[in-house]
Order: sequence, then C-alpha cells, then structure tokens
Amino acid sequence: MIVLKSSRELALMRQAGRIVAQVHEAFREVVRPGISTLDLEEVASHVIEQEGAIPSFKGYRGFPATICASINEEIVHGIPSPKRVLKEGDIISLDVGTIYKGYQGDAAITLPVGEVDEEVQRLLEVTQGALKAGIAQSRAGKRLGDISAAIQRHVEGNGFNVVREYTGHGIGQEMHEAPQIPNFGRPNRGPRLRPGMTFALEPMVMVGDWRTRTLSDGWTVVTADGSLSAHFEHTLAVTDGEPQILTKL
Repeated sequence: MIVLKSSRELALMRQAGRIVAQVHEAFREVVRPGISTLDLEEVASHVIEQEGAIPSFKGYRGFPATICASINEEIVHGIPSPKRVLKEGDIISLDVGTIYKGYQGDAAITLPVGEVDEEVQRLLEVTQGALKAGIAQSRAGKRLGDISAAIQRHVEGNGFNVVREYTGHGIGQEMHEAPQIPNFGRPNRGPRLRPGMTFALEPMVMVGDWRTRTLSDGWTVVTADGSLSAHFEHTLAVTDGEPQILTKL
C-alpha cells in the first residue's frame, strides 16, 4: 500500500531532506584527491548530529556506516574506509539518509574528483538528466510506469544503460516503503499517482552492461563488467501541481 502523507508529515520530510542537502553541500566543498571515504563519513556524521537528526543508514539491516560511498565501478552501498582514498579522475557516489522527528530524507549525488574526461562528465550529466526526467513525470494523474519509462528513455537514448536489479522506492516514516520504482519500464502502467505520495527516485547508470555483482563485504554492488557507474537521487512529493523536491536547500 502506498501511504499518502499529510502536510504536517511533508513538512517533517522537508526538514529531513534539507539536512541531507546540507551534507551534500559539505561534500561538494571537501571532495578532492587525497581525501578518504572515512573522512567523508565523518563530515556527514557531524552535519547530521549538528542538525539534530539521526542517520538512516547506520545499522539499517546491519549496514555499518552513515553514508554509502561508492567509487568508479561501484554502484551503491560502498562502505567508508580510511583505505579508500580518492584520486584525480575518480567519480564518487555519495548516498545519504536522515531521520528527523521520525521522518526520512534520502538523496545521492555523484561527484567528480578533480578533472575527469569528457565521457565521464557526460555520464554524470546524463544520470542527472535521467533523475530530472523521472521527477518531471511525478505528477498527479500520471502512472508509476511513466516515471520508470522516462528514466530509461533518457539514459538509453544517450547510449548508456540503467541498473535493473536495484530500484527507487517510496519513503516516509520508513526509508523503504511501497512502491518499488524501477529505472526501466513501460509508460501508462502501474498505480495512478496522487497528491501526498512521496518517492525516492534514484537512477543508477552504467557506461557498459547493466548487470551487477556484490563484493565479498556483502554490501558493495559493482558493475559486473567493471565499467563506470553514476547515481543521483532525490526525495520528492507528488502535489496538485509541480512535484516538490524535498532533498534540496
């Protein structure tokens, strides 16, 4: 069942989302060659604690960290470590969730580390564009499949592939609520969208094949062929008009 949120609940989700956005702003300031993913974990923990929120990910199904930090061919769920030091030309996906007064915000960005080549920059732009395409379809009266189809169309139309084994999701008091929102699909299928629905849309895009595998740590998901991957995510609310992005300043 898709849970509709009241205006009070949306206000709390907006607060949780604002804190996520603040963490992302802090990341933009500090991501550079030579910094470790554990350093980024500490940055996020400080901001979240300072704002009176709780990290969503830490302890969730046993996950050991506040953020997911996934480098290059890593798609999602990378565990921060002092041994993972960023170098010039890397890209890093940074996924953050917070809980504020019982309500969740969840968003991800992928940042270049120093200078990256033209194809890598295009991967980032296309992935971000796919998220925008999905958000644009998140309007009352549309169907869930319209979101999935828009993401897939944008990505594949630009020569990349979408992950098929991981999805966006509903969000609210729980980090993962109904429905699952694949990054591929057919338009005009699935539940009709209604005001008060809240989703975390998260295109994960590969340069190569869409297949994945999980590393021996049991968490880190990588592209099966070792190709680069990018990941962008926002939490949003369906309204009577334009969709509202909740994870922004």
